[in-house]
Amino acid sequence: MSTMSNELGVPEAVDRNTFQSALDALRVREKAHTSDGDALAAARRRLPMVEVDGATRLIGERGAATLLDGFEGRRMLIAYYFMWHTGQPAPEQCEGCTWLTSQVRELSYIHSRDVTYAVFCQGPYEESARYRDFMGWEMPWYSAQDSLDTLLVGRRVGLFHIVCYLRLGSNVYETYWTTGRGGEAMDNSYDLLDLTVYGRQEMWEDSPTGWPQRFKGKQTIRTDGRPTAQWSRLKAGCSDDLGAGRRGTAPASSS
Repeated sequence: MSTMSNELGVPEAVDRNTFQSALDALRVREKAHTSDGDALAAARRRLPMVEVDGATRLIGERGAATLLDGFEGRRMLIAYYFMWHTGQPAPEQCEGCTWLTSQVRELSYIHSRDVTYAVFCQGPYEESARYRDFMGWEMPWYSAQDSLDTLLVGRRVGLFHIVCYLRLGSNVYETYWTTGRGGEAMDNSYDLLDLTVYGRQEMWEDSPTGWPQRFKGKQTIRTDGRPTAQWSRLKAGCSDDLGAGRRGTAPASSS
């Protein structure tokens, strides 16, 4: 056995037929889980909707904009409300929003369904857009800072949200929103980790005795004092200077 398998718990080693039999039994549950997800999506498509003022103010790359502009002419809009700590340097920005947003890259498939994806940052445009550039993100980016009480009515301003909108001509409607673990809809890293023998290696998971569970709280998506995804950007020579408050600090090391 390898050094790792001596130090950590490992599954029982069996013959191929026994392994396949256990996997076939799990596959029945996986298919049921997929069907349940399909049923939830079907129910989501049947939710009622509520009108939102399409003229609600945003700030974008070209200055003043509106919620209606955020659709970029498409029928639907998915807006991610990014948490922001105004005046704070890049290492102290939200590791959760960085984790989720870093996974949203190729948008052509979303666009082909008449849907725009955009970030609505809950902080000032110039400062947060510098963070977007540092991270190498290319999705449309707006500041919704001055309109959060309108756009997030009934919800906690300052917490991240995913909100879906529908445009009928110049009228805008909200059709769905989620937060918390609902944000995992944007993630693929955890879905892939869930397929591995040790899973996410987080403290809350139901794992056998001896399985590594090294990560808890912010450390699940933060490494050496920064949101984990920042390290590759620094290694590539990208500046994390956000141009306000304290400046970005040079990294000492990464792991």
